[in-house]
Amino acid sequence: MKSKMKEYLFVDGYNIINAWNNLKSLTKVDLDASRNELIEIMAEYQAYTGIDVTIVYDAHLVKGSIEKKENIKGVNVVYTKQRETADQYIERQIDKIGKRKKVRVATSDWVEQQIVLGRGGTRISARELKIEVENAKKRMERKNIRKNETNDMIMGRLDDELIEKLNKWRNNQ
Repeated sequence: MKSKMKEYLFVDGYNIINAWNNLKSLTKVDLDASRNELIEIMAEYQAYTGIDVTIVYDAHLVKGSIEKKENIKGVNVVYTKQRETADQYIERQIDKIGKRKKVRVATSDWVEQQIVLGRGGTRISARELKIEVENAKKRMERKNIRKNETNDMIMGRLDDELIEKLNKWRNNQ
């Protein structure tokens, strides 16, 4: 059986934050909260889809900034070094893995989209990513509802005496 090719998604963090109204309005109150909310959303998305997500935040204008990498809830989060944009970091990563693996980049920056395509990756706009995230979440909710309905149907078929025996057995474990 052929295994499914690992898929990678690089997210231009500030580009997405500024494109999604809920995150953009949160930024006006607290930039950290907005970044953390994007991480939460993408962690859920990664759990739903199995896609390896990396969010890249520009720190190129932060004097003396060094590249910082974290793994938060399974999502890779990168803050670029001084004088390096998120685009430059992402391009460097695509050069390393783009031709051998399935790599997508989420950004609404048209120039960056063209560069990504030229280097073997595919692009997804901020709007398309939002729709994809929402659809993945809906699919998981439907799957969980079906799973719960199935569990209820199975338990509904058992008589009270058997359920009581199973509960006693489980409690003794």
